[in-house]
Amino acid sequence: MPEQMNDTDLLAGIEALGDRLALARDSVARRFVGQERVVELTLSALLCGGHALLVGLPGLGKTRLVEALSTVMGLDGNRIQFTPDLMPADILGSEVLETGADGSRAFRFIEGPVFCQLLMADEINRASPRTQSALLQAMQEREVTIAGQHRRLGPPFHVLATQNPLEQEGTYPLPEAQLDRFLFQIDVPYPDRDTERAILLATTGIEEAEAQAVFSASELIDAQRLLRRMPVGENVMELILDLVRACRPDGAEALSEIRESVSWGPGPRAAQALMLAVRAEALLDGRLAPGPQDVARLAVPVLEHRMALGFAARARGETLPGLIERAAAQVTRVEAAA
Repeated sequence: MPEQMNDTDLLAGIEALGDRLALARDSVARRFVGQERVVELTLSALLCGGHALLVGLPGLGKTRLVEALSTVMGLDGNRIQFTPDLMPADILGSEVLETGADGSRAFRFIEGPVFCQLLMADEINRASPRTQSALLQAMQEREVTIAGQHRRLGPPFHVLATQNPLEQEGTYPLPEAQLDRFLFQIDVPYPDRDTERAILLATTGIEEAEAQAVFSASELIDAQRLLRRMPVGENVMELILDLVRACRPDGAEALSEIRESVSWGPGPRAAQALMLAVRAEALLDGRLAPGPQDVARLAVPVLEHRMALGFAARARGETLPGLIERAAAQVTRVEAAA
């Protein structure tokens, strides 16, 4: 895709990408029935070039979703089951000493599962902090350092991690620095009755529907570049800044409810995530540019894992999604009045 595009070519490219994304969404739905919002957010994370944390109980199809996305987006995928005894070398790879036929010896690097395009980190909070940190450089820098050598990953390179929100025995909570590297926290709820009925019919027969490839890795990279060229109105940008700054309890622009309930708030990476995510939301909805409603819809998945409730707020039964939704509604009302 050329680096310079005129307005006509840009609009045509956005419309064509929207049509491809509709096909991708339909293809994923053959394997992952229902949960349309979960699918949209996960696709958005890939379009933005980011990572996502899928939070949900076991058996809700998180692994199935990632496998379907790997097929549909044409990505080479690997899966790691995180356990307390998992070591960094099990993820990154290691050097081994080999002896040649002539008796010579040399080190050879054996790549770990992180050397792929779509990595599923299953139950990421079950590994020790030492092992969790092995992913931190990969997620941010798209490279790893092993034996003093920098080894590049991708592009593209995406991490889709899963986490059980209830089972905390034998787990290690992710540090704030690593949580901030996830573009979204995507909560995967129980399916409603009609969706669960469709799941039963789709998965308990002799044959199951298969997802079909819609994108290739190079086409996904082109889509990510095109997304960054989408126009974002000044009012949307100001709304993003207003929301992020309103959610910082020690900031001058913090809302009173945030000051009382939140221990720490989102940094600049949250605003960057929202700027990319609102474009992806518009694309998936068939629109050429994002609007204020996209900021409100994406506030919770972008901000929830970048904030923490204070003790008193937890005792009162406050929740971060509730606080964020109220903050987004208040900021949007102020913007509309202005």
